Amino acid sequence: MSGSLRYGINKPISVAEPTEADFQRNIELEKFLIDSSLDASEEEDAKRKEVIGQLDQIVKAWVKQLTCQRGYTDQMVEDANAIIFTFGSYRLGAHGPGADIDALCVGPSYVSREEDFFIILHDLLAEKEEVSELQPIPDAHVPVMKFKFQGISIDLLYASISLLVVPEDIDLSQMSVLNNVDEQTVRSLNGCRVADQILKHVPNVEHFRMTLRCLKFWAKRRGVYSNVTGFLGGVNWAILVARVCQLYPNAIPSMLVSRFFRVYTQWRWPNPVMLCPIEEDELGFSVWDPRKNPRDRSHHMPIITPAYPCMNSSYNVSLSTLRVMTEQFQWGNRICEEIELNKAQWSALFEPYLFFEAYKNYLQVDIVAADADDLLTWKGWVESRFRQLTLKIERDTDGLLQCHPYPNEYIDPSKPCPNSAFFMGLRRKEGVTGKECQQFDIRGTVDNFREEIGMYMFWKPGMDIYVSHVRRRQLPSFVFPDGYKRPRPSRHFNEQAGKPCEDVKMCQSGSSGRHLKREKEHEMEEVRPDKSVKRASISSEVPQPVSPGKTTGDSTNNSEVMSSGGHLVSEKDTMAAHMQLDGIANHESVALNEQKCTLVDDLSVINNESESSELAEPSKPRLLGRCEIHSVDTVSSGSLLNVKGVAIKVDQELVKPCNQMTVVEVAGREYESKSCTQNLSCEADDCVASLDTLSENGCLNSCEVFHNSLTEELEVLHHLVLCFQ
Repeated sequence: MSGSLRYGINKPISVAEPTEADFQRNIELEKFLIDSSLDASEEEDAKRKEVIGQLDQIVKAWVKQLTCQRGYTDQMVEDANAIIFTFGSYRLGAHGPGADIDALCVGPSYVSREEDFFIILHDLLAEKEEVSELQPIPDAHVPVMKFKFQGISIDLLYASISLLVVPEDIDLSQMSVLNNVDEQTVRSLNGCRVADQILKHVPNVEHFRMTLRCLKFWAKRRGVYSNVTGFLGGVNWAILVARVCQLYPNAIPSMLVSRFFRVYTQWRWPNPVMLCPIEEDELGFSVWDPRKNPRDRSHHMPIITPAYPCMNSSYNVSLSTLRVMTEQFQWGNRICEEIELNKAQWSALFEPYLFFEAYKNYLQVDIVAADADDLLTWKGWVESRFRQLTLKIERDTDGLLQCHPYPNEYIDPSKPCPNSAFFMGLRRKEGVTGKECQQFDIRGTVDNFREEIGMYMFWKPGMDIYVSHVRRRQLPSFVFPDGYKRPRPSRHFNEQAGKPCEDVKMCQSGSSGRHLKREKEHEMEEVRPDKSVKRASISSEVPQPVSPGKTTGDSTNNSEVMSSGGHLVSEKDTMAAHMQLDGIANHESVALNEQKCTLVDDLSVINNESESSELAEPSKPRLLGRCEIHSVDTVSSGSLLNVKGVAIKVDQELVKPCNQMTVVEVAGREYESKSCTQNLSCEADDCVASLDTLSENGCLNSCEVFHNSLTEELEVLHHLVLCFQ
């Protein structure tokens, strides 16, 4: 590095040159990346260039056609022009095989985004054989049109600049392109402008590119690569890596990877990560500044773009996703320390995160539609709002219930209609002392989320979303790579008695268990409900996208003082924070009002702190009291139980979803269960359930009697009251 040249807003942490050991580890890292096929082939890169060229010709013809139709002169038609620019990982040179292309179409002032881009160009693309999976998202934070062109995924943005003719050699880094444009256009243009500035602010572009490819691969393996779900996207990771390159300007990629985890394990958020000072300009666009903008004070992990107007590129990050990423940074730092001590190989750093073994409780979000095209657009809408569910749960539980949304998408092959499933891990905030049984009522939160989703302007019959709770042992088989879960011996072993148990619940003894067994053969009684009850229980054939329940909340404001002197600890405990900002971070806390009587009182979910001991009790069922388990033990995606018309037997493990209404008599009482969300059918006339399943859908009270109400609905979708012990 030149002695007169400095990158970043302050001095580097270290300018040390790599050692022989560093070079050796770098060779091993390069070999690992090659073996992992992280670099796109020459043939694939050539095809990408060809696709970009064809797309450029399409938009040029589109603008000329619009210019002619609107009565402009022949000279204007001849000069009419639009240009395709790339940005993101492709422009940074850090893309891998199969990666999508982030592209920007720059057009003249008289070609609009709302009508000309999202309607006319959309229709032109839809007619082309090379184009598939066309999905417009006009109301996204940055409006985008997604599609595949000859099999290559493309995210296309549009920017209408204040020129009648777009010159072929236009320089988007010039401030003049921002004259007289709206904020959506600025955000669209900033993709290209930010990519160019990142490359200008790193000491060694090749070292930056290799490190970025490595860290993006790590983030995807660890489940923290997704801007839409509240983690970090490509530009966020690029800025984080570029900052580490500035702090260690002479380091090679093997060193930079290790320093990356060392730096961000110690980083004191919400101190911002910046590659250059924030630039003010007379154009008047708002720049990120928590001292002036109250909204900026609520950002948890500010990663500031280096191009004017400087923005926080990670505004999607929530407290829950920040916690997850911090834990992953710490994990990566430990592995890198072992690698430097020759106690581990690089492959250990890229071990996949076992999400479905990390939590005991999950939310499952099922998205369904009538056909594949509808699912594509519907899923895009839901995904763009998915992080709101995390934010709402954080808000409505005062941050005590932590969420971990998982970016991976799953498909339930047992469903007859096109579908997509996403999952979210749930746990109580660590270190919080409280009641032995702490409840979190998120029924109203989920209902509110579904109502917002249901406002989709392009909604069609068949589009629906279901949110249900599943415990770890109830996870559907399709989420596991081989279609089945890893064996967990402790889950089927009675630790106190020391005897294996095929089904722990069925091995338990006690008056309640025996009573239920006797009742299941002799005391089941079928009744016909009256018309009003029957009408309340029957689901509509076409699921409604908007939940019928609605809650209101009283907002209260809490404040969190941002660190005014946050510091990073360097290799010698001397790393200073690179921007100190005083301000207040406002976090809303909304208390939900009590729901109406259509919901089950005190319905809850048990989070077993010691799963093996809770699942394997030697003598008698544990009394659930007012903390009850609510979920459906099925082998599919947590389908909702909807019953009306025959008896439920208590002798098997699984509940077969059926389409009749039942009256269950347990311990001398009759109870009616019903659901109003989804129609499922069963082949037999009887539905089977176990003590385990009944206790999940109801509650054993202090007298060990199955407790429920004749007028209350058993509905997985809405009854989301979580109880942690």
